[in-house]
Amino acid sequence: MDTIDPALLKAFVLISRTGSFTKAAESLFRSQSAVSLQIRKLEDILGERLLRRSARNVVLTPAGTRFLDYAQRILELNNEALSAFRAHEVTGLVRLGTPEDIATTYLPRALADYAEAHPGASLEVTCDLTLNLLEKFRAGLLDVVLLKREPAAAIGGQRVWTEPLLWVSVDPTLLKPGEALPLAVSPEPCVYRKRAFEALRKEGFEPRAAYVCGSLAGTLAAVRAGLGVAVLPSHMAPDDLVTDNGMKMPSLENIEVLLATASDAGLAARRLADVLEAAFEEEASRDLETASGLTSPEASPR
Repeated sequence: MDTIDPALLKAFVLISRTGSFTKAAESLFRSQSAVSLQIRKLEDILGERLLRRSARNVVLTPAGTRFLDYAQRILELNNEALSAFRAHEVTGLVRLGTPEDIATTYLPRALADYAEAHPGASLEVTCDLTLNLLEKFRAGLLDVVLLKREPAAAIGGQRVWTEPLLWVSVDPTLLKPGEALPLAVSPEPCVYRKRAFEALRKEGFEPRAAYVCGSLAGTLAAVRAGLGVAVLPSHMAPDDLVTDNGMKMPSLENIEVLLATASDAGLAARRLADVLEAAFEEEASRDLETASGLTSPEASPR
């Protein structure tokens, strides 16, 4: 009887989520040709064409759409089985580093699931700016870290999240680039602040930090008070505020989140990394289903 290697399923799910063989290969730390071979092998096992390449992206065939749910369920059951039988082995302290906005938006449920599955493990969570977290990780002070990727920074790890950045304001009339545009930003070094400054400078304007605050709640309070315009991922833009995705304001590069685990991390840390990866995959799958009805993997998570 044929069996399906979970590695093939993971490659298929990543391609369906990102709409790209190249992005899936980057996440898996494999070459694009190796990932293509994995998909070909999977299609040979099933006897069905699962993906169709177009000029701009990769989309699911009808068979691929049907199979995606099976692939996700098999991977989830695999993780569940491993957690169930290894739970007694997981003890010790895990030091997690994450930006504050990611911690408050995406992690509560995942961390609760981890604590329930591994009651013998303890969590120590550090919230800080990405570059500060990276320094601590490289110094051996963190076991698992979530980082916002900057192209200039050589960071190892697996990309677990991609989404657009938006300009956010309480008043649509403020969404107009210029020297007088007030910005509500975090202290340096902040990825969102850097993206905002770079985008405005490309248009020939010198940015002005009118309000500086290190917390997401404080930044949103400033935006609601009309003190400045902020840059936030689309998931974090509240419904009561006005957003711009490059229509009036300069375009912003998407934000990417990487998950990295220390090379000497213990079992408890590796299990936490597995839980976080699965949580981001589940969130992305829900967004994909909402955005495209599982007919196209092109759309990024919210």
